[in-house]
Amino acid sequence: MGVNVNLELTDRCNIRCRMCSQSMREEAHGQPMRHMAWETWRAALAGLRSMGEEVHLCPHWLGEPTIHPQFDRFVEYAFFVNDDNRLFRSFKLHTNGVVFGEERARLLIRLANQPGQRLDTFNFIHFSIDAHSAEAYRLVKGADKRDQVYRNVERFLQIRAEMGMERPFVTLAYVVQPGNAEEAGAFLAHWRAALSALGRPLRATVDWPDQAADTVYLRPLNCGEQAEADRLHAEVCRALGLTTAAGDRLRGAESF
Repeated sequence: MGVNVNLELTDRCNIRCRMCSQSMREEAHGQPMRHMAWETWRAALAGLRSMGEEVHLCPHWLGEPTIHPQFDRFVEYAFFVNDDNRLFRSFKLHTNGVVFGEERARLLIRLANQPGQRLDTFNFIHFSIDAHSAEAYRLVKGADKRDQVYRNVERFLQIRAEMGMERPFVTLAYVVQPGNAEEAGAFLAHWRAALSALGRPLRATVDWPDQAADTVYLRPLNCGEQAEADRLHAEVCRALGLTTAAGDRLRGAESF
């Protein structure tokens, strides 16, 4: 099973999603927000060697990892010192996709497919998108970045295809909530068409993705009115034909 290790490159974020506690605070972890230092990153990675279990590494927790000024250097170094998976068994990136240019896309695809590691070491990039229209994006994400994010993700998919690579797969996440629920079908159709044009299938799931595949993940909102949020999520998923399951809670006990 292994152990999940989150080495948070930064606790800062560049957007203010209304469903994320990060958007509601001026500090994190009880102290001012900051970026991880290079020596801290190197020492933390070296410390993984003594974990005693398989490590599943993610450079994310509260903040947006790609806004770290040295994000590319940090991630490239992690893969350089992980030859033969001696430090971590797997790696997954969570990002909002705002700062995700062509050079970064090519770097991450190369790292996912470099020799000297297991094929499935870097299986996923999880893009938190959560809206289809620009209006819904501004409402849900607190920023006018919809078109930029869509361009970035679509370019990543195109580059991956041009490089002839399968990995890393993408998870395109959509937190169903008031303000975007009516657009979930358009979101799914958009990304299904984008991947179909590249000759790639797209899965859709109502619970945390459990297969190595490009996937749209429709998530319920985590909130104080959880029963109501779960009900809305279930209604949307059933309307899209993604499930025939009865009840209002579609996710597993350990999902988020």
